[in-house]
Amino acid sequence: MKILIAGAGKMGSFFCDLLSFKHDVAVYDPDPERLRFTFNTRRFASLDEVDGFAPDMLINAATVKYTIEAFRMLLPHLPAGCILSDIASVKTGLPEFYAGAGHPFVSTHPMFGPTFASLSNLSNENAIIISESDHLGKVFFKDLYNELQLHIEEYTFEEHDETIAYSLSIPFASTLVFAGIMKHQSAPGTTFKRHMAIARGLMSEDDYLLGEILFNPNTPGQLERIQERLSELQDIVKRRDGEAMRNYLQRVRDNLK
Repeated sequence: MKILIAGAGKMGSFFCDLLSFKHDVAVYDPDPERLRFTFNTRRFASLDEVDGFAPDMLINAATVKYTIEAFRMLLPHLPAGCILSDIASVKTGLPEFYAGAGHPFVSTHPMFGPTFASLSNLSNENAIIISESDHLGKVFFKDLYNELQLHIEEYTFEEHDETIAYSLSIPFASTLVFAGIMKHQSAPGTTFKRHMAIARGLMSEDDYLLGEILFNPNTPGQLERIQERLSELQDIVKRRDGEAMRNYLQRVRDNLK
């Protein structure tokens, strides 16, 4: 299969490396500097080169802020049967875009990233495939993600957004609150250092990505749940209620099972 990857960032380069030994892969990025270290792939810095490649599939690995913009820029340079694909963690606007694009599509979300995951060992990671996607596209990514030993779930676009509000918005918001009240520690403990490592990793992400994940329509409800649990904990601590604390901790342990 001829596959064009849009964007030579961390995830784009990851997919280049992953696919280039079994497929004819090209990567397009308007910044030639970002193409310097791609391996075993064709490197395109102009849309004229895309015209001549005529891919069977486009994997859009542009950052979330530019996902739809990248699609629109590349659409005039793609053959009619080319499958459009995105790996975006935020699907806002994509169902509407695909409905009017005139191409088959497959939308997935690898639930890992270069900040925290070991891209050489993903056996404990997950991926979501959007159920509204076209059959051939779903088969391609199911085979690919199975090769990586990822656990795969199939969700609708709506179910995906609900899941992301829970699995990303809660840890993102909790980490932001933790980091928002931090001050320098001369002798930090192990737990503190682990939390700080997570916070630094999170804050290395793109601001637009963080904002879009937190702007998910389902996020406010999750933030209310955090506030409820924090208020309950605050009340228990103020009252120094040992029995209530034991009950609270047991509920937390039960949640972690």
